[in-house]
Amino acid sequence: MDKQLLDLLVCPVTKAPLEWHADRQELFCYASNLAYPVRDGIPVMLESEARSLTEDERAKRPKQR
Repeated sequence: MDKQLLDLLVCPVTKAPLEWHADRQELFCYASNLAYPVRDGIPVMLESEARSLTEDERAKRPKQR
């Protein structure tokens, strides 16, 4: 995921920043507990296409600095 693009994207629901997870090809929003898919390098920023984060994914949230 391009760092400049990631810096511009926010969750369409909460306007919170997103975190890139390359292993899953998804952008996580911990504020809304949603994961947005990235298909062929294109983020799909539609709430209807997002999935809910699992308990494990929410628990692994990095600590805020």
